Amino acid sequence: MALDKILSIGGKPGLYKLLTQTRGGFVGESLLDGKRVTVGLRSNVSVLSEIAIYTLEEEVPLKEVFQKIKEKENGNKTSVSHKADKIELEEYFFEVLPNYDEDRVYASDIKKIIQWYNILLDNNITEFVEVEAKEEEAPAAADASAEEE
Repeated sequence: MALDKILSIGGKPGLYKLLTQTRGGFVGESLLDGKRVTVGLRSNVSVLSEIAIYTLEEEVPLKEVFQKIKEKENGNKTSVSHKADKIELEEYFFEVLPNYDEDRVYASDIKKIIQWYNILLDNNITEFVEVEAKEEEAPAAADASAEEE
């Protein structure tokens, strides 16, 4: 499942899988307990694929940050709990994304990222970046176009 079907709903804990859209909003299923919720259009909802993290140079998509955490942890859960203290969270995040903007990325943001990563792992959602598949297909496409000439 791609991150474009995973939602964060303001005021509700955890993450939600988008099930269906309705006239007045949509229906989501909690990745924590499997309960379904109906969310109106006025709710503060974020799709994980649209979230980016500020760095000193640019904004890095959340899926790339998740991929870096996955590489750092060898596909396992984070070595730091999302309940750790501010200094420990910042040190961990600095290892993952050394150039993150400390003025605009707060400890509460880091807590969410770590918590979300672990929730996604618990639900076997571990394919964060599709770039590798595209890179493998690109040479094959180049070979095919070369054969046609």
